[in-house]
Amino acid sequence: MNAFIKNMFLAGMLLSMWACGGKHQQGAAETDYAELYTPEYAKGFRIMGDTAHGSVVIESVNPWQGADNEVRRLFISRNGENAPEGFDGQVITGIPDRIVVMSSTQIAMLDAINSSDNVYGVSGLDYICSPAIQARRDSIADIGYEGNIDYEKLMGLDPDLVMLYGVNGPNPMEGKLHELSIPYIYVGDYLEQSPLGKAEWIVVISEILGDRATGIKVFADIPVRYNSLKSMADSLSRTQRPKVMMNTPYGDSWFMPARGSYAIRLIEDAGGVPAYIADGNASKAIDMEQAYLLASEADVWINTGDATTMREVIAMCPKTADTQAVLSGNVFNNNLRRGPGGGSDYWESGVMNPDLILRDLVKIFHPGALPSDTLVYYRKL
Repeated sequence: MNAFIKNMFLAGMLLSMWACGGKHQQGAAETDYAELYTPEYAKGFRIMGDTAHGSVVIESVNPWQGADNEVRRLFISRNGENAPEGFDGQVITGIPDRIVVMSSTQIAMLDAINSSDNVYGVSGLDYICSPAIQARRDSIADIGYEGNIDYEKLMGLDPDLVMLYGVNGPNPMEGKLHELSIPYIYVGDYLEQSPLGKAEWIVVISEILGDRATGIKVFADIPVRYNSLKSMADSLSRTQRPKVMMNTPYGDSWFMPARGSYAIRLIEDAGGVPAYIADGNASKAIDMEQAYLLASEADVWINTGDATTMREVIAMCPKTADTQAVLSGNVFNNNLRRGPGGGSDYWESGVMNPDLILRDLVKIFHPGALPSDTLVYYRKL
């Protein structure tokens, strides 16, 4: 799932969305808000506040696919400060001790700053890979999935904050959380097209827990490692750029990612050429005959659904049995690391390790270019 999220608001425009021209009252003093952290890669968040009082407003910008000028806000009150007059978002006080997360990527970010002990509820406990969460599974509630949330169990957790995500519209939990007076925030990492943009949401998670500096420190080394690999792949790909097929059929269609999407960027940054790039902002379903033609021309085939063996791939796509990638053994899937219930760690801890995913792909596309061919998230079928 991908979307274009443009940085549509200048700081002044964002400030004007708050009452009193971006000012609020604490006693007799008025305090201007400013941007406290400017994302370098992420497009979906801003952290605003004033250094005098310590309170912040985290803005999740266009937090679901197709959103246009949508912003969801969380005010974190510190040092007794009140939210701005007329503030239209969620409010919490201090550091939330009891957090409920609806996405495993949020757990990966909490793990990265050693804060997963703050998690008291999750969605889909069995599918979570985090060893820290699984070690505490008897004390963590599984509140269910969207459309089938156990709100009685959720209320029993007495959460300070729920971390949501949006898909094609506002999360269906919003209304009920309002009714129950349970604060929430949208964490839109999955909407980021840049692998580094996804990881940069660690700064938001750290801000929520009162330690932005740690998030910045954890994130700082990731672009260095990622961009170093990208530069190496760029030099390798001057002489060889393998054509890369992706995915497997869904029903009678084969979905291919759009230009600039997370999947396309990883392939290109690793020195490969996508076999197909969909126009527009979203993935495109192509017919099976076109997909088989693309597969027959590809040097490498990656991200093959749930398959763990070549036999399973051929069973799903019999016509691919005589394609070059299959015959040469160049078929790889991103499900090497799995949780106890079969959840893929590629979609969990991978959000904080885009450099390791890129390293895997460089090894796949350019065998022998790195000292070791051992893979972290991918398996060779």
